[in-house]
Order: sequence, then structure tokens, then C-alpha cells
Amino acid sequence: TVWVPLRLTRTDRRALLRAPATRCATMSLEWLMGWSWSLDGLRDFIATGIQSFRDCDATALAAVACLLVLFVWYCYHVGREQPRAYATVNALMQSAEANGVQNGYVYCHSPECVRCTHHDGLNQKLYHNLQEYAKRYSWSGMGRIHKGIREQGRYLNSRPSIQKPEVFFLPDLPTTPYFSRDAQKHDVELLERNFQTILCEFETLYKAFSNCSLPQGWKMNSTPSGEWFTFYLVNQGMCVPRNCRRCPRTYRLLGSLRTCIGNNVFGNACISVLSPGTVIAEHYGPTNIRIRCHLGLKTPSNCELVVGGEPQCWAEGRCLLFDDSFLHTAFHEGPPEEGPRVVFMVDLWHPNVAAAERQALDFIFAPGR
Repeated sequence: TVWVPLRLTRTDRRALLRAPATRCATMSLEWLMGWSWSLDGLRDFIATGIQSFRDCDATALAAVACLLVLFVWYCYHVGREQPRAYATVNALMQSAEANGVQNGYVYCHSPECVRCTHHDGLNQKLYHNLQEYAKRYSWSGMGRIHKGIREQGRYLNSRPSIQKPEVFFLPDLPTTPYFSRDAQKHDVELLERNFQTILCEFETLYKAFSNCSLPQGWKMNSTPSGEWFTFYLVNQGMCVPRNCRRCPRTYRLLGSLRTCIGNNVFGNACISVLSPGTVIAEHYGPTNIRIRCHLGLKTPSNCELVVGGEPQCWAEGRCLLFDDSFLHTAFHEGPPEEGPRVVFMVDLWHPNVAAAERQALDFIFAPGR
């Protein structure tokens, strides 16, 4: 098909440019439809435009000049922008060191956060909380807690480097990097019986992952390499309702555990995911009053947890108990095709913390206190 537009004379084109606005709009459409994209037509058009500019007044020329300058500036600004390379989720955390990263964690420096805030008045605050608890209830059984708060600075500073809880050390507790399954036998067996339930809810959550975004409810943690994600049901003693609604059976299971820490800032329950090639920096937990339980959900090869210099491997459907106040790290060096290492993590009471002490510690370290 050959389109041959009508040719307009130079006089017609000049009249078109000088026509009133309403008439010009109609004529411009007709003229554009009929204009020939030939060298002669382009030459005539440019000549007509130059002549029209000569005939225009200074105001019109100034307006056109301003528009031209704005257009050139816009082109320059866009051209200066570097193309944005694809960034993984973990790359968003690369500037975390400038914002207060310590031991692999991003510290919030909030005055309400016991773990994240280290100040000289912390021991006084804890002692005040203990006095308030004793007035309401009793001093009975508070000997170790009282001793720990009174001499907290000495305990934390004189501890060997292999075990240095960052916030609170309860004296006279047996210290060992790992615990046997019998330490909290009831809760360990209950978690292992519900392995498939927890795994199914995790797999439903994990389907929401994509290459360019972090699904709602998940948190990313700073790591020297790789990517480490967590999905909290309980975060520092606070329930995360939206996440709990997405894992209802797992959340109900927490209520059946006898020794789960759920009422103070040292209690957490979450799904922890390490992608292949991830290394978690060595760090200490905040206290020795708890033992951390990992139920293996997905355990590829070449994944290890090292606590106090002692390595251990996870196993699917089995619980691994350890004291995270010891220096510890974890890594996943398995091949990418084996997928992530996934555990369900929950904090349980240290078996040698008495019932009266647990009640007092829940009061002293209540969220927001």
C-alpha cells in the first residue's frame, strides 16, 4: 500500500502557522495527515518555521526558548543517571554497618529495647524492677537474681570470651554449649511430633518469595555473605499477630510448650532461613537464662552450627538445643540446588532456672518495662 499525501504550498503552510488557535488545531491535524516525509517537505517545513519565528513577537520566542532549555536540562539529567543493576534483598543491608550493626545484628538503639540499648542506668532499672516485684510478691528465691543484678558489670566483664551474654547473666547456672534432648524432654518431643505441621506452614509461606522483593512479615538480617531471613511469631516477648494468623497451627503449638519463654524480652519464636552460601557472623546472645531450640525443617548438606567452638549439624525432624550466650555462628555451604537451610527456632527456659525465678524474670524483663 502506497500513501501519497496531498502537497501543500508554502503559502498554505505559512497561513496554517498564523491561523487562530481553534482553527489552527483543526488545520494542524489535517496538515500532519497530509504532510509528506520527504526531504523537500522537511526543507519547506523548516523554512516556514524559521520565517514564522521571525514574524513572532518577543514573548512567544521567550516562551519557546524556556521550553527548549527545560527539555535540554531534562535530557541531561536523565542521561546522567546510571543504570540500576539488579539488587538482591541482602544487598539492601550492605550499608547497615553505618547504621549500627554489631555482631551481625542491626541494633535499633531504642530506649524500650533491652537488648539493643546499653546504658549505665540499666542495672539500676533492673534493681528497681526487682524491688517492685519483691514488694508485690516475695523476696523468697530471689537470691541469684539479686546477686546477678548487683554484680552484673563484674560478671559480664570477667566472663571468658567464649561466653559473654550481652544483657543479663544469671550466676551459678551450669554452663555448656549444647544441651541433651532430655533437658526439656516434653517440649522437644512435642515439637518433633508436629514437624510436618510446621513444615507445611513454612512451605506455604515460602511460596511468596520472589527474586525482587521480600514478602510481608519476613525480616532480613545482616550477614557477611549470603542471605538470612526470619519470620517471627514472637519477637522479644511480643506476639506478631499478622504472622501468627498465617501460621495458626504452629502458633497454637507454642501454647502447648511447658518451658517456652513468651512473656519477657528474651523469648522468641521464628522460622529461620539460610540461603546457600550464607555465613552468620560470630555473636553472643543476650542472656544465659534460656536455651535455644532449633527444629530442623530442611537441612541440606554442608550446613553447620558452631557453638563455643563445637560444631553440630541439624537433622530434619530433630531438635538441637544450645546456649546462645556462648560465641556461636552458623553457615550453609551446600550447593544451590539443595535449597535453603530452614529451622523453627524457639527459646526455652534453662532447665536450672527455678519457677520462682522465671516468674520474677518475666516481671523484670517484661516487654516495654
